[in-house]
Amino acid sequence: MEHPQAEKTLVVIVGPTGSGKTDLAIEVARHFGTEILSTDSRQFYKGMPIGTAQPSAEQLATVRHHFIADRLPEQELSAGGYEREALERLGELFEHHDMVVAVGGSGLYIDALCYGFDELPSDTAHIRAELMQRLDSEGLDTLVEELRSRDEAYWQVVDRHNPARVIRALEVCIASGRPYSKQRTATRRSRPFRTVKIGLLWPREELYDRINRRVDIMVGEGLEEEARSVSHLRHLSSLQTVGYREFFDHFDGKITREEAIDLVKRNSRRYAKRQMTWFRRDESIHWIDRCNAQEAIEVVEKALE
Repeated sequence: MEHPQAEKTLVVIVGPTGSGKTDLAIEVARHFGTEILSTDSRQFYKGMPIGTAQPSAEQLATVRHHFIADRLPEQELSAGGYEREALERLGELFEHHDMVVAVGGSGLYIDALCYGFDELPSDTAHIRAELMQRLDSEGLDTLVEELRSRDEAYWQVVDRHNPARVIRALEVCIASGRPYSKQRTATRRSRPFRTVKIGLLWPREELYDRINRRVDIMVGEGLEEEARSVSHLRHLSSLQTVGYREFFDHFDGKITREEAIDLVKRNSRRYAKRQMTWFRRDESIHWIDRCNAQEAIEVVEKALE
């Protein structure tokens, strides 16, 4: 909890993919009569409701959400851009509510909202162009290994299948001569509200089973068709996402449909593991068992005392 003297409170619900964050956030928001701010780096985009696990129409009708399907995939929103937009929206919400609930699994965007995003080197176009050339000639694995040697802390948590994330981190490392992870956390800006963080903790096998079943449900809802509808945008970083990449390879004839589905499950489980590695470093998170709404509400009420 931060800034206990503040009158306004941001409740941040975090956890790995498939852990039930959306349902819990809705229950907490309904209990306190407030609205929800998404901190998910992919749910911003239109045309991707299944693959990004956006709240359903029923859920959106239950509690008002912000930053859900509010822009085209071409209108990519960086963590720094999200910080600016989210703080502005949060200020507007705090005019009508003493509390707002934020929810998502994107640690970088959560940190940007809660702590600020450092101004990183910007004049690195020449480095990026060289790295893109290397991506084409040497492949992503080579760049991932270089990132590991330059910044193992970030290598442990980054989506290593996402070229945009890997290249951005490498270009900052090269341009500044310092690890990307050190620069992202160097300065924590004060916020005019207190923050209460709640994390969802699941036994690993239970979580992995939930992820596998959720992927089957997403496929049944039309994930393959959705991936096909956005495949022409696969060059965008917003589409460098588990659930789409695997089907793009299937469309290209590299793997079978069954292999694509199995890879979505495997990569989702690996993503969940990286998310937990990221969140466990944050000592301010109050961990609760699974998605126990009553326990979450008690954590918030105690913090408000």
